[in-house]
Amino acid sequence: MPTYRYEVKGSVGKVMQGVLTAASLAAASAELRGRGQYILHLSPADRSLARKGLQMSFHFGPSAKDVRNFTTQLAVMIRAGISIRAAIEGISEQASNPKFKKMLEQMRQDVESGKQFSESLARYPKVFSPLYVNMVKASELSGGFSKMLDRIATYLTEQIETRGMVVGALIYPGIIGCMAVGTTIFLLTFVLPRFMVIFKGKESILPAPTKALLATSGFMVNYWYILLGIAIGVIWGGILFLRTDTGRLWFDKFKLMVPLFKKMFRAMYISRGLHTMGQLINAGVPMLDTLSITADVSGNVLYRSMWRSVYMAVKQGKKIAQPLQKNPLLPRAVVQMIHAGEESGKLGEVLDEVSDFYAKELKSVIKGVTAMIEPLMIVIMGGVVGFIAMSIILPIFKLSALVK
Repeated sequence: MPTYRYEVKGSVGKVMQGVLTAASLAAASAELRGRGQYILHLSPADRSLARKGLQMSFHFGPSAKDVRNFTTQLAVMIRAGISIRAAIEGISEQASNPKFKKMLEQMRQDVESGKQFSESLARYPKVFSPLYVNMVKASELSGGFSKMLDRIATYLTEQIETRGMVVGALIYPGIIGCMAVGTTIFLLTFVLPRFMVIFKGKESILPAPTKALLATSGFMVNYWYILLGIAIGVIWGGILFLRTDTGRLWFDKFKLMVPLFKKMFRAMYISRGLHTMGQLINAGVPMLDTLSITADVSGNVLYRSMWRSVYMAVKQGKKIAQPLQKNPLLPRAVVQMIHAGEESGKLGEVLDEVSDFYAKELKSVIKGVTAMIEPLMIVIMGGVVGFIAMSIILPIFKLSALVK
């Protein structure tokens, strides 16, 4: 069985340290509390065991998975009866990421000095989102801290899985596209020049596709550095453009317009927005704060603008469904369910159900998109390679006919 290091305070106030063997962290905590001791610190003695619960990257700041694992481990320790200060201290001691370790140590000091845990989290907005901070803050006011941490961990897990599915659906066409470009460049710069000797002096009888292909091949071989500079300039310029407000707006509109992917992105943004709203409402976060956070985590400029318009309408005393009725970004059926949830006083439950529906639809859409992309990319790649091959073979047949 695993061993755990502990620091406890006895009934007479004496602080004691030691090592305890138990089946789990919760079992170790229960045994110590059964002795009538107050737990100051409890953590796995085996550092490799601790890393199973909290894997950290070495050089970079904490990722979404790191935050999720931290939240899960913190929930377990709080539920085991360990104080939040001792829990954060135990997790920080086992953290292998220097940045995250330093962050946790500062959070422990904040809690020791009397600050609320949510205040400490708010110091790191790039790591802990407004949703995370506000849900923790709501639990501090209403109780049920460990249950709220479990809910946050579940939310983070679902978001990570959704993001992973979307990225996975986009990776495949990216790989096939790179292979198509690489194959085309190889044929034009390495294979085709070998055939130029056959066609030398006979350029006048070559078909137009072959002439165009030879001209392209010659330019790529002789002026490759110009093409490389243009490619780098286009990529860098595109990155800079997408960092501007206009570029981000254009890209977000494009994602909702491209035929093969628009349904996938639409389902993702709706599911994310409604799920966030449902979690915050059920946690007891005020409605205006809920709408503001939902807008910030929407992930798309158009949906962010939509939720901000709802925020302004609610601030003026209107209901949520009212400004959404004529907005094309949400299906009419969804708006009707939101209206029904407001009228019945069960908006949080309704939003959870609708977001679950769109989460399932997103998985279905991703499977469909992936299934369609594979043959489509194969056809495109085959068409490019086939055009190059035919442009080479056709003049050979023509020359053979002339010789006969």
